[in-house]
Amino acid sequence: MCRSILTMIFYIRHTTKNNDKNMTQHYRLLTREEIARLEAQHCIASDWSGVEVADNFRTDYIHHARFSGKVRLGVFEKEFTLAGGMTKHSGVYYATLHNVTVGDNCYIENVKNYIANYEIGHDTFIENVDIILVDCHSRFGNGVEVSVLNETGGREVIIHDRLSAHQAYIMALYRHRPVLIDKMRKIIESYAESHASDTGTIGSHVMIVNAGYIKNVRIGDYCQIEGTGRLKNGSINSNEHAPVHIGYGVICDDFIISSGSHVEDGTMLTRCFVGQACHLGHTYSASDSLFFSNCQEENGEACAIFAGPFTVTHHKSTLLIAGMFSFMNAGSGSNQSNHMYKLGPIHQGALERGAKTTSDSYILWPARIGAFSLVMGRHVTHPDTSNLPFSYLIEEKNTTYLVPGVNLRSVGTIRDAQKWPKRDQRKGPNRLDQINYNLLSPYTIQKMMAGRQILKELARVSGETSEIYSYQSAKIKNSALNKGIKFYETAIHKFLGNSVIKRLEAIRFASDEEIRARLVPDTPIGTGEWVDISGLIAPKSEIERLMEDIECDRLNSVDEIHDRFAEMHANYYTYEWTWAYEKMLDFYGLQADKITAADIAAIVRQWQEAVVGLDKMVYEDAKKEFSLTSMTGFGADGSSEEKVRDFEEVRGVFESNPFVTAVLEHIKVKTELGNELIERVKNLL
Repeated sequence: MCRSILTMIFYIRHTTKNNDKNMTQHYRLLTREEIARLEAQHCIASDWSGVEVADNFRTDYIHHARFSGKVRLGVFEKEFTLAGGMTKHSGVYYATLHNVTVGDNCYIENVKNYIANYEIGHDTFIENVDIILVDCHSRFGNGVEVSVLNETGGREVIIHDRLSAHQAYIMALYRHRPVLIDKMRKIIESYAESHASDTGTIGSHVMIVNAGYIKNVRIGDYCQIEGTGRLKNGSINSNEHAPVHIGYGVICDDFIISSGSHVEDGTMLTRCFVGQACHLGHTYSASDSLFFSNCQEENGEACAIFAGPFTVTHHKSTLLIAGMFSFMNAGSGSNQSNHMYKLGPIHQGALERGAKTTSDSYILWPARIGAFSLVMGRHVTHPDTSNLPFSYLIEEKNTTYLVPGVNLRSVGTIRDAQKWPKRDQRKGPNRLDQINYNLLSPYTIQKMMAGRQILKELARVSGETSEIYSYQSAKIKNSALNKGIKFYETAIHKFLGNSVIKRLEAIRFASDEEIRARLVPDTPIGTGEWVDISGLIAPKSEIERLMEDIECDRLNSVDEIHDRFAEMHANYYTYEWTWAYEKMLDFYGLQADKITAADIAAIVRQWQEAVVGLDKMVYEDAKKEFSLTSMTGFGADGSSEEKVRDFEEVRGVFESNPFVTAVLEHIKVKTELGNELIERVKNLL
């Protein structure tokens, strides 16, 4: 271990990047005196010439350490203040390091086995861990195939750090375009390989304590790992704006966890992608599943699911399997199965955005449930209600009954639509998913227009006096059919009116010609069918253009695809008006070159009637929450007056409920808004 004087005084300069300071770090060889002091502090090295240190390195805080391979050490000048006021000085104590770079002011203590082939940032705290290593040329979870929807494969999604719900949607569901899938696969494989390395990274300001087995895992800045059981082949994309927390008993194999997410309390993941700001805990288990922005999964189980943004399940008895969901809340005991097969579990199902399940509900795949619908009971006849959104699916004597459009008047639906944007917990500028929160959009309105025609056709074919109508293996009662037509018409009036008022906002018109000129769309993009690509609502033509550009090599990277989705999202309202304008002409029987102020005023009055009508229905639905029936169980052992007083203390008074007052204010504001536009065109009437 002895070296010449020349060797000892020779400085070796290496250039590395300090994550916070964006500056160069210089390393040198140890002096003979430093080696002697380290050895006196029970440190050993297979070859001291393989140990390099920062310029201002001191030996004071290196004890009982073992070094092998290429080791680089920063300075150890700061203390960590822990919970309870305990302080620990940065340094390396009772640890074995092999091919490891340790940044400035890190604390590493009690590594039972060793840390191998890692670059560790600065101000990172590692204590009481078993082993942290990279043992191969690893891609750190990038490139893992997840057999989503079909358990036996066929719809594999290749996960990576930049995966969005929209990329995954296309890769999983557009298998009828093999060239597209092949090109996407190559793009993602290229990305994965470009991020592969023989060396792992642990970022700056990271805390890893009481952890077990960590192998081939890339850990981002500000990540906290406490009591974790096993992490294998994955990336934890934590950052300063959106730290990631991995908690006690967690086991993750072949995974990627995105910024701002929490995975805690015995959660077990195998071949899973966890998107931004997700929360998984309370012994949740999942395999071959994708969870995108703001999902909350607790207690239950998932297998081969595509959980789009805001998919929520909280109950131990709930199983989600082989399904696609978004903006969904699964009730206790919710279950689906894909057992209608002979050649393997190939069937999958979809609950479109906003669809929910009640407690003890069951759906036998294949099935497709329309947007913002509510599923109650057991359904085994494979319904497809995609064109009848906002419906109830109710089981009665093993028969599925459909109540079209009724969820438009539900206070729960409106509350959900209001809470989702408020509950978006994503931090930082780089958002992977482009999320549209609109309850009424070209996507849902086109389905309501189709649903309206379906219901009218059922009445025409079966007779307006029929008691029961059949549609897609479901039954519709006569009263429900007629009400459904009215619900859909009301929602259409509301959406088209909203669009017209927004388009003509804050402009005074001198003639009908000026009105017509303003109504003309700014772009031809937006006509035709619209799609919901797992949270992103966009014209199908734009999705087709994106896919064609991938197939023709005009889009060649993960970031280019991401930017295209972001562009669609940013242009949503421009595209929406193009669609709404065309539908307005058709729905109201207008000609573009003959629209008058009177036509606009008529549309606005119908809009006012629709908005106020829906709000009044929501108001009455909310009122049920304060009925005497809802007070059952309140005022235990007391009189009727005590029951009411107890209820008011707990739930408040109906008239002062924030949601109720908001509905009343909404009626007032929208009425005034409509009146204001009518006043601006009054001179032309």
